[in-house]
Amino acid sequence: MSEEKKKRMAIIASKGTLDMAYPPLVLASTAAAMDVETTIFFTFYGMDIINKKKYNKLQVAPIGNPAMPSPVPMPNIIGMLPGMTAMGTMMMKNMIKGINWPTIPEFVDTCLESGVKLLACTPTMEMTGLKKEDLVDGVVIAGAADYLDFALDANISLFI
Repeated sequence: MSEEKKKRMAIIASKGTLDMAYPPLVLASTAAAMDVETTIFFTFYGMDIINKKKYNKLQVAPIGNPAMPSPVPMPNIIGMLPGMTAMGTMMMKNMIKGINWPTIPEFVDTCLESGVKLLACTPTMEMTGLKKEDLVDGVVIAGAADYLDFALDANISLFI
C-alpha cells in the first residue's frame, strides 16, 4: 500500500494593503493547522506584508474599494479627501480588534511557526531595492521557478 501524498497549497500575495494582507495569512495558517504543506510567494506590493519596516503599518485604501464599510454608502470621490485612508484603516483595525484577530506581524509569526514557507520574490526585491535584512526573519528569497516547483504539485493555488 502506497503512502498518501501530502496536500499542498500555493498562494501568491501581490497586494500589501491591510485588507489584502489578511486573506493569504489566514488561509495559510489555517491550511498549516490542517496539515497542508503551504507556501506564500510575496511579490510586488505583497512584499509589504513581510517587510519589517512596513508590516505593522499597513493601511486600507478607501479609493476603489466598494466594499469599504461605512455607516452611509459614499462615492469614491470621498475616499480622495485627506484623512480618509487613516479613517478607513482605523475602522478596519477596530473591526479586526472586535473579532480578536491577530495583527499582521502576529499572523506572519504564526505562519512561520506553523511551517508555512514565506518566499520573497527576487525580481521584486531587485526592482524595489529591498534587502534580506528588510524582511522578517525566516523569509526565503526565491524566484518564480522556486515557487512554481512547489505550485506545480499543489492541490490549491490562489492569487491574492
